[in-house]
Amino acid sequence: MKPLKQKVNITINEDILDRIQKLAEQADRPFSQYINLVLKDYLQEKNNE
Repeated sequence: MKPLKQKVNITINEDILDRIQKLAEQADRPFSQYINLVLKDYLQEKNNE
């Protein structure tokens, strides 16, 4: 069973938004899925510090 997801609204700088959209497209992933992966990787890295 997939974990529940929650909708959120955030404000992102335009240059960061453009970069993430391009990276998501290159990875052939939806934008929100790519954001989740980036955040998950970041949090995992912080736990390892």
